[in-house]
Amino acid sequence: MPGMIFNDTSSPLSLLRTRRSGKPRDLVAPGPSPEQIDAMIAIAARTPDHGKLFPWRFVTVPDEARQALGEKLAAILRSEKADCTARDEEAAIQFATQAPALVVVLSAPVVPHKIPVWEQELSAGAVCMNLLHAAHAMGFAGGWLTGWAAYSDAVRDLFGTEGQKIAGFVFIGTPAHPLEERPRPDVSEIAHTWNPGYGPQG
Repeated sequence: MPGMIFNDTSSPLSLLRTRRSGKPRDLVAPGPSPEQIDAMIAIAARTPDHGKLFPWRFVTVPDEARQALGEKLAAILRSEKADCTARDEEAAIQFATQAPALVVVLSAPVVPHKIPVWEQELSAGAVCMNLLHAAHAMGFAGGWLTGWAAYSDAVRDLFGTEGQKIAGFVFIGTPAHPLEERPRPDVSEIAHTWNPGYGPQG
């Protein structure tokens, strides 16, 4: 039952320290309910947003529509990839139907606007991260994927409009087995103290 043994939720810092992405193909039932997904989206939407523009959108793909989405992805791939094979089409269907839940996050910058598009796009990336944090806090795991589909205008048109981009396909479910930790950089390798002689770092 979600709530569960994969997460140390004894404190907010423990929650942040233990968040780990799950491979969507390894996420199984139970998945979040529609009400839980709505709650996750509400949490994700508390992301920093310069200008209060809400430059992102969420599209939930319900379970009963996942197969249809996979077939549409396969058809788009077939039309865009000259050497598309039956295996490629099957992979597109499997992509759409893995894990119990799928939320597509769109970057939807407001243009023209004094807030640079880059800042708005950064906010969309932060929204994806907060969605993963919310899933973890509720006892699930999430996987944030892109791939060819995220860069296809035809796929984008299934969810949004011209000028928008797919920031990610966020799959959510329960890990089939405990998640393994991945290598993390030592803080000394990625964080430095500035001084007047500070220059480019490797």
